[in-house]
Amino acid sequence: MFRAALQNMDLFWVILLYVVFVPETGCGSADADSCHEVKTAYMMRQIGPVELVPDRPGTDDSLRVCVHPGPSCCTSKMEDSYMAAVRSETQQKMRSYSFELKYLIAGHTKAYHETFESLVSFTSNLTSTLFDSAYSSLASHCRPLVFHLFSDIKGHLSGDSNSSLDNAVRRFYNDLFPLVYRRLLNPGIGHLSTPSYSSLTTNHDECLRLTRQDVSPFGLHPRLLVSSLSRALGPGRALSRLLQLAGEVVNATEKATLSRECGRGLVRMQYCSHCRGLTLIRPCTGLCVNIMRGCLVGVSELGAPWGSLVVLLQRLAATLATSSNHNSMELALLAVRNHVNDAILHAQLHGPRITATVEKVCGPQAAGSMTTSTQPNILHTTTHAASAATEKPSVTLPPSVGPPTNHRLQLQARRSFPLKGSRGDKSRSLKKLSREFEGSIQRYQWFFSELPEMLCESEMEVEQHTCWSGQDVVESYAGRVVGSTLKAQKENPEMTVRNTDPVLKGAKQKLEQLTQELLVELGWASKARGRGEEEEGGSAQTDGGSGDDCDDEDGCEASGEESGDETSDAPSGHSPGTKDVAPPPRRPVPPQHLSPPQVAVHGSAHTTTTFGALTLVTLLLLLLSPWEPR
Repeated sequence: MFRAALQNMDLFWVILLYVVFVPETGCGSADADSCHEVKTAYMMRQIGPVELVPDRPGTDDSLRVCVHPGPSCCTSKMEDSYMAAVRSETQQKMRSYSFELKYLIAGHTKAYHETFESLVSFTSNLTSTLFDSAYSSLASHCRPLVFHLFSDIKGHLSGDSNSSLDNAVRRFYNDLFPLVYRRLLNPGIGHLSTPSYSSLTTNHDECLRLTRQDVSPFGLHPRLLVSSLSRALGPGRALSRLLQLAGEVVNATEKATLSRECGRGLVRMQYCSHCRGLTLIRPCTGLCVNIMRGCLVGVSELGAPWGSLVVLLQRLAATLATSSNHNSMELALLAVRNHVNDAILHAQLHGPRITATVEKVCGPQAAGSMTTSTQPNILHTTTHAASAATEKPSVTLPPSVGPPTNHRLQLQARRSFPLKGSRGDKSRSLKKLSREFEGSIQRYQWFFSELPEMLCESEMEVEQHTCWSGQDVVESYAGRVVGSTLKAQKENPEMTVRNTDPVLKGAKQKLEQLTQELLVELGWASKARGRGEEEEGGSAQTDGGSGDDCDDEDGCEASGEESGDETSDAPSGHSPGTKDVAPPPRRPVPPQHLSPPQVAVHGSAHTTTTFGALTLVTLLLLLLSPWEPR
């Protein structure tokens, strides 16, 4: 009995010694004998020189962040290493989460650039063939003019802030006027090669350039070309500008600096538990969300303007993916050839008036050298030009159709395109590229608003009954979880947030300014304000969505033909799914301002002859039929 009592007493002292000198793993104090686990974690994460970790826990009065009663496996130098490491880790996580978005933006920026460049290159060559086939005397001189015009168009589509379609078209017609005046309206001018005559020619050409807008040799066709291109290229230019800004914003968030207060909060969340020997416990959800929202308050502030940018990108992609005639970029660029031809035809038809006006303003170029062409010559050239302008599509038209319509341009575009794309598929067209981008970018509408929570996903506890509160091991976080806005962060219990990163603040202002500017330019500002809640809800179907549109490249016919010329400003047919994305209503052109009738247009003579024959046959039938009085 005495031996049993002695054994019980020995067991009692063993248990007592174990409780006093051997801490429990989850009680919150370091191993009394070793900091081995802390050193291992320090080395595995490559936080700093492993020599900084003490072998045994001790007391360091210089600790500033991980301060707690009792021995600690941390030193002030380790805190500095933890501070640098945790900032680097957080920024690396941000880059990993934004990598896919960055790749999406960069890839589609390149794809759109190559598609636009291919479009412009093709239509530039197509326009140059007009002069080769119809105006051979102008071909060599006009080829550089066409090249510069389409170079300006390409710059406009790429989002160049210094580009202007109005200036580009004005320059083109200013330079074209002297050539048309000397070689078509007055072909006897400009054949002498003496130095004095060359000087006179240069001065006279400069006078023609300066007075072109006053003389108005091309009628309203330059203005119609600007209107057509501005309307059709507007969504493409806006898309390029938004993609460029979106890439800048993503880069800015990756390079955003984390404040020292943020670094202290991150160290307290991730590494202060190591100082007490708890290397495996995870931070509480509420702690992580509060600290991440405080650190990334500048990024979270981008959430609302970024969401508006994504919605606008979806609308622009949907607009480019539709089959609507009046806003088709391909058709507008293909129609430049017809605009230029109609302008030259207008000058030829009004040759005597133009010559008389020029002689009054600029004077005759040289006595005896000016030979005004006769009207039959003008009509002959005009007939040849009209034939050359319409022969390219090589599509047989019914007798009732005269000038080339949108349907003819669509048939030509369908043969000439799809264009070269990028990212592996060289046959993708602009419409298919836009459909793909419209669906892909939608997933990132709330990316910056949700980024703090995404960063916490890897840090939150997984199937654990306890978590790290920043000070101790607890069953649940007792603090208040605040919102992500700068105003809400004033109540953050974990850190003090005074202001946001100036770089991110500038990015937010750019997002708001450009989005509003483009909405006004596209005529969508009032509609965007009216939709409000729908945009905030992130609806998958944006205005003008391309889901139900009939695409010519998918085997459908054109959705709505126009009986008028593409160069006119009359509205064309719409597909049912594009009524909400149409540009602002265009002012109708008064009848007196319509372009003059073209001479010798294909199909007109046949139509007149057929109508006359039908009329004669009808009269003969009426005369020969028996007439009976009532």
